[in-house]
Amino acid sequence: VQLQASGGGLVQEGGSLKLSCATSGFILDYYTIGWFRQAPGKEREGVSAISRGGRTTYYTDSVKGRFTISRDAAKNTVYLQMNSLGPEDTAVYYCAARASRMITITRMTLEDYGYWGQGTLVTVSS
Repeated sequence: VQLQASGGGLVQEGGSLKLSCATSGFILDYYTIGWFRQAPGKEREGVSAISRGGRTTYYTDSVKGRFTISRDAAKNTVYLQMNSLGPEDTAVYYCAARASRMITITRMTLEDYGYWGQGTLVTVSS
């Protein structure tokens, strides 16, 4: 199982970025894929997730209405479109996979995700 996050960079406040998480070694339809982020000096937190089969999505409150998670099963890739970025979004973003039979996602817990990709840095300048 491999995940590779990309798409980070430097963006001005109010700008947009689209992160990609390329997956391999497993069937995407059987896994929940989550995006987490870790800002300097802070704990890693769950940002957004998409359930197996892409049926449901989850967003933490601070990104609702600004971020959109999606997936392209044919490309085995999950995306995170981030709009209206602010300095508070500056962090290293990680994608992770969780084998799950659940369709609904009510929370994101780090320990539930067994597979992680390397992070991609997002820096939002004010």
